[in-house]
Amino acid sequence: MAKLYRKLFIGFSALMLLTILAGCSTKRSVIKAPLKEEGPDYLFDKLQANQFRFQEFSARVNVGYKTNNKLFEFKGQVRIVKDSVIWITFTQDLGIEMARILVTQDSVKFMDRINKKYFVGDYLFVNNFLKTNIDFGILQGILLGNDFEYYDSVQFKAQVDGNQYHLFTGERSKLKKYVKNSSDENRIFFQSIYLNPTTFKISQIKLKELTKDSKKLTARYSDFEMIEGQLFPSSVQYELETEEPVKVEAKYSKIELNNPLTFPFKIPSNYTSLN
Repeated sequence: MAKLYRKLFIGFSALMLLTILAGCSTKRSVIKAPLKEEGPDYLFDKLQANQFRFQEFSARVNVGYKTNNKLFEFKGQVRIVKDSVIWITFTQDLGIEMARILVTQDSVKFMDRINKKYFVGDYLFVNNFLKTNIDFGILQGILLGNDFEYYDSVQFKAQVDGNQYHLFTGERSKLKKYVKNSSDENRIFFQSIYLNPTTFKISQIKLKELTKDSKKLTARYSDFEMIEGQLFPSSVQYELETEEPVKVEAKYSKIELNNPLTFPFKIPSNYTSLN
């Protein structure tokens, strides 16, 4: 079980910080006529106008985690304060908590309740461990189906791909005024964004690192439902291409916006560090 939770942590960390997924098919709307070609500025403006907007977000989530042809299923809770805190718990069917994760702009914390282990560190430690570059904004966007906060948009190109719009760039990096440390300056990646031509919501994101290992991540969003006047993807499929490929499927329910949230995270004294 210790290896399982370590893999769960690695897989989740990779999602939130950037590693990449690809696979599975996306549910697409039937378009009767060919799509009109649109420029990247127009499409990017439409993307931004249809972002899922919130200050506080909370939801229940069912998670399927597959690696080495083995499937593990969990239930959990997700709580997010925009651009500030991400808090996630995982439980077994009997309601026993297995793991808890707390992410802020500059720290990552993880507790393995079953094996009484914990991890506390910053993004530099996690990035060195995963041999990748990730940050809070990328994780927040990947979880909710939004574009990444505080990243440039000047390099995008656009094309029609089947019955979707496709925005892509070969060099997207963090805006200089939001760079907090030297590792942020080196965070550059290829990105592809696929947009539904009717709603201009993101249906798929593909990321590829500009590194020797070239890790890949694909996130696919479907089953959109109306939450307080906004479309939100209640189903997400992630696929991470690394030495040990990982697939994760998340299904959200009981979604609530802008209610007061708490983020309990107290490490018991008898837990052992994973650092």
